[in-house]
Amino acid sequence: DHLSSALDIIRTIRDPEKPNTLEELEVVTESCVEVHEIGEDEYLVVIRFTPTVPHCSLATLIGLCLRIKLQRCLPFRHKLEIYISEGTHSTEEDINKQINDKERVAAAMENPNLREIVEQCVAEPD
Repeated sequence: DHLSSALDIIRTIRDPEKPNTLEELEVVTESCVEVHEIGEDEYLVVIRFTPTVPHCSLATLIGLCLRIKLQRCLPFRHKLEIYISEGTHSTEEDINKQINDKERVAAAMENPNLREIVEQCVAEPD
């Protein structure tokens, strides 16, 4: 089902600073994924992730990793919305805007240093 495929894709993303996956750190859990049918064979996938600390400087980067990996791996037509769980980050509104803005996401991925970090985080575990 679509929910499990979305969850399977994001559960193995690694934290940018720790050797753990986002699932191990409970940044993403089963309850953070929603899938809604929005048209014929098209789905809206909503992810609400919880940074490990309210001032987490990597929240934007984690959001970017979620978006990139889902865009690459989801096996069905989709629209993607990624948010920080309400009340879990001090600048959640700004970050929500950034990670849902196509142009800002594209610009971020043009930065070679940032792209390298994202690629390491989204690489499938061996």
